[in-house]
Amino acid sequence: SSKEGELTFRPLSSSVAAAALFVHRLGGTCVNVGCIPKKLMHQTALLGTAMQDARKFGWEFNETVKHNWETMTTAVNNYIGSLNWGYRVALRDKNVNYVNSYAEFIEPHKIKATNKRKKETFHTAAKFVIATGERPRYLGIPGDKEYCITSDDLFSLPYCPGKTLVIGASYVALECGGFLAGIGLDVTVMVRSILLRGFDQDMANRAGEHMEEHGVKFIRKFVPVKVEELEAGTPGRLKVTAKSTETDEIIEGEYNTVLIAVGRDACTDKIGLDKAGVKVNPKNGKIPVNDEEQTNVPHIYAVGDILEGKWELTPVAIQAGKLLARRLYGGSTVKCDYINVPTTVFTPLEYGSCGLSEERAIELYGQDNIDVYHSLFWPLEFTVPGRDNNRCYSKIICNKLDSERVIGFHYLGPNAGEVTQGFGAAIKCGVTKEQLSTTIGIHPTCAEVFTTLEVTKRSGGDITQSGC
Repeated sequence: SSKEGELTFRPLSSSVAAAALFVHRLGGTCVNVGCIPKKLMHQTALLGTAMQDARKFGWEFNETVKHNWETMTTAVNNYIGSLNWGYRVALRDKNVNYVNSYAEFIEPHKIKATNKRKKETFHTAAKFVIATGERPRYLGIPGDKEYCITSDDLFSLPYCPGKTLVIGASYVALECGGFLAGIGLDVTVMVRSILLRGFDQDMANRAGEHMEEHGVKFIRKFVPVKVEELEAGTPGRLKVTAKSTETDEIIEGEYNTVLIAVGRDACTDKIGLDKAGVKVNPKNGKIPVNDEEQTNVPHIYAVGDILEGKWELTPVAIQAGKLLARRLYGGSTVKCDYINVPTTVFTPLEYGSCGLSEERAIELYGQDNIDVYHSLFWPLEFTVPGRDNNRCYSKIICNKLDSERVIGFHYLGPNAGEVTQGFGAAIKCGVTKEQLSTTIGIHPTCAEVFTTLEVTKRSGGDITQSGC
């Protein structure tokens, strides 16, 4: 009800407020520039492979099959738009006041919100929840912000990126590189050190090897030092200069697009946390919280990717936020469980995991106190086209000191998310190797391999699969 240009001050209708950075449309990273468009573009690439397989199954089509980038991005972003609208309607139906503004603390119980017209409003609340998420990190080299893109840009890029250099070895880097190659583009991935840091390295390397076998080029142990524009356009031409991490060798390459995927930075440095007294890790901007997502300031909570030492996954943030709301206002005492969180990397050959990596299990329990059961397998769907014979891989890591309880689950193959979700529930319930072995598998499926694992890494036995 304020006049244009005037400052307003009013308490929120609820006793909880959100210090939120609304850079994207409603839904945050996952919906707009993350999980949703990524999975849809991954599916686009899988359909291309399916069309190649189709001929072997008897489908006859003579016309040239090609991919239209604009058609894909329009369809994907139309769907995202429908989700944005759905969230807006849901907020309205729940009588939530949506303020599309940049919020920052000015006092422990007071925030200033500035909208795109620079109009400021002030809000007070008894409790606050910070859920500002992260944004892609740049390299800090000449030309990176001027000429390169990030995942925030890729999913709505109005033109086909053409020959692409992906810088980074994160799951974002490998997923984007994978689906770009899957739609027929020339893709190179530049890796500083290892693939998928923090994930099981045996599995990460197998996923990378599969990408390499299917046309993705890797430049290993190099880092870019400069990006220059050779020709403007959509796409244009860029020259990338890179230096070896081990020697003084310098290399150069020309690309149409350079995609930076070297990690993300927490959006906590410009929201006035110092004025509210909230402690932040100065090295990474992350916020330490207790087991109830409470910061060092008792009335301020935080959830999602900005938390110190927690998973940077959308379902984790959703679960933590939901349970926090129930504790604050529903009388619940249930806390978010950050242990044994299942997840999937949507590389061309998908990688699903839950629990400990093999490296971490050895570190915690010792090599002699774990058993690693593993097997290669060949999905029935791959047999007729004759591709990827014994490239899919499964393994479980078991604690010998605790009835061979499964402490690590790893799967490389099709539909990894669907497979891993079910086993994630089993691991949360404390499943053992014996219970898996006495479970009757569904035949013919990929997931049934976990009911027949018999060979341990220690034994050195043959793990190739023959027959069904």
